[in-house]
Amino acid sequence: MESGYLLSKKLDKALINLYNVYKFIARFFREVFVPPFELKETIRQSYELGVRSLPLISLTGFIIGIVFTNQSRPSLADFGATSWLPSLISVAIIRALAPLITALIGSGRVASKIGAELGSMRVTEQIDALEVSAINPFKYLVVTRILATTIMIPLLSFYTAFVSLIGGFINIHQNEGTSFTTFITQVFEAVAFLDLFSIVLKSIVFGFTIGAVGCYKGYHSNKGTEGVGRAANTSVVVAMLLIFVEELLLMQIINAFRVL
Repeated sequence: MESGYLLSKKLDKALINLYNVYKFIARFFREVFVPPFELKETIRQSYELGVRSLPLISLTGFIIGIVFTNQSRPSLADFGATSWLPSLISVAIIRALAPLITALIGSGRVASKIGAELGSMRVTEQIDALEVSAINPFKYLVVTRILATTIMIPLLSFYTAFVSLIGGFINIHQNEGTSFTTFITQVFEAVAFLDLFSIVLKSIVFGFTIGAVGCYKGYHSNKGTEGVGRAANTSVVVAMLLIFVEELLLMQIINAFRVL
């Protein structure tokens, strides 16, 4: 009897949380099109969340390009098809690796930062102070950050793809002696419009997820400094989990269009 009560209580709590998430996202879509648009704050957040991530993304993307090329070479060499390496890495990086790796890095760095920042502001009552100052804290703090991640993650994904391809080219050039012109030609021959569309679509969805999760967890943080730490940690875990689920679903949708 008691176990049934506890289960019902947990189910009620889960449904309430789901409803709160729905209201949070619905409020974002209502307020994103209503002035004032807080353009300066959006640009500042884009710089903080995007440009400052470039060093980490550059290193990670470059290493991924080299490692993936090294891992793919033996399998192709068994069939005497190492000349296909540029096409293989271009398809793998653009279709899957670039947006996924960028989103995971964004989850670790950006979602946690947003969660901790907004959580700290909630605990120290800075958000309440904004309301007293006749400033809409949701628009100023939440809308700007979600827009920044939604805009910057696609741009960073293309940058990750570029850096990864450079790493792959260096590895292929050293081992197979492939020229840069030949490499670029094979890369673009293997990439279709649907591949470019998929990296844009995935990146936009991933970017929105990172911003929304970080903002939701931070904006509704409580219980002092403990709540701030929980908001930062939960933002990373939930964002990464959702990104993997979205990757699976979007991959199925895009592959369905490839068959058509």
